[in-house]
Amino acid sequence: MDSARLCRCVFGLMVVGLVGLPQVVLGGRRCNFPAIYNFGDSNSDTGGISAAFAALHPPNGETFFGHPSGRYCDGRLIIDFIAEELKLPLLSAYLDSVGTNFRHGANFATGGSSILPGGYSPFHLGIQMSQFIQFKSRISALYTQLSPSAGTTPPFKSFLPRPKDFSNALYTIDIGQNDLSYGFQHTTIEQVRLSIPNILSQFFQAVHQLYKEGARVFWVHNTGPIGCLPYTVIYGRSKPGNLDQNGCVKPQNEVAQEFNRQLKERVFQLRADLPGAAFTYVDVYSAKYALISSAKNEGFVDPFEFCCGSFYGYHIDCGKKAIINGTVYGNPCHNPSMHISWDGIHYSESANLWIANRILNGSFSDPPVSIGETCFLYQ
Repeated sequence: MDSARLCRCVFGLMVVGLVGLPQVVLGGRRCNFPAIYNFGDSNSDTGGISAAFAALHPPNGETFFGHPSGRYCDGRLIIDFIAEELKLPLLSAYLDSVGTNFRHGANFATGGSSILPGGYSPFHLGIQMSQFIQFKSRISALYTQLSPSAGTTPPFKSFLPRPKDFSNALYTIDIGQNDLSYGFQHTTIEQVRLSIPNILSQFFQAVHQLYKEGARVFWVHNTGPIGCLPYTVIYGRSKPGNLDQNGCVKPQNEVAQEFNRQLKERVFQLRADLPGAAFTYVDVYSAKYALISSAKNEGFVDPFEFCCGSFYGYHIDCGKKAIINGTVYGNPCHNPSMHISWDGIHYSESANLWIANRILNGSFSDPPVSIGETCFLYQ
């Protein structure tokens, strides 16, 4: 019997609908997911964009991996802490052709990706869906066509998933930030706000595609406080009244909050449309904003100081240096663990860990279940 059915048959689940929010009695039980399939942007990219285009430079990866790992971070991302919490290996990027192991899932997220086509990256959510569908189809064909000889096991079985694992896996989605960011750069705040329904219609269709492919347990992150990214603050603080009480760019955060409000409505609609699936909506925005609001009390430096690269006067990407008029730009900081922001756009490992510790237990989730209990919602 598969793990999801074992969870619901043996341990049971009591769900009472209250204004669209189920109350869940779980009794401390945990699920065993055989795999994770992730879709997203650089917030959860474990090497996709690096493999597709150009490898990241040191000091990316220095804190945990000791070398660049394809992550826009000094170490691990939230998706890495999700895998660790579920006792699974860290996810290999689907686009990485060297040293990959997809036995326990695959990561289709790539840096710069958006839900809609266009923007910063060609690997929008529709492409990621197509990659997943092709991946699943080829796995199924391989298992069908290549049967093991007597007494032997095909070598591919050690690094590819089993067909039955797709319906028992956890599907994580963290995307949408770049749709807003690209819009802020190329249109107006109001135009970005008006584009939200169209963006989320594409998201809605993608989830329906995954459901048709057998996905049943979904963990959906909303978008973070874009207006609190140091990059955004540097370019947005000059306008009077543009910052909130914590120094974040207020108009951009308001659009992010509206995006999240409509995303949550879409997730509720998905629950109604796909009653055979389980959807957990995770309020990453609130977790990140809480960290930024209490940075110094949590042992971090000013949340708008970042560790690697430069946007002050000259734009120097993390991992590069430049000397301009005798000033060196791009030297990394000495203690990344004290910084919330790694490179002005992406979070540091220590910040990712702080956030993961607060979202994985269900404190910021609807319904309020931990990630290790989400299969109980699968009826």
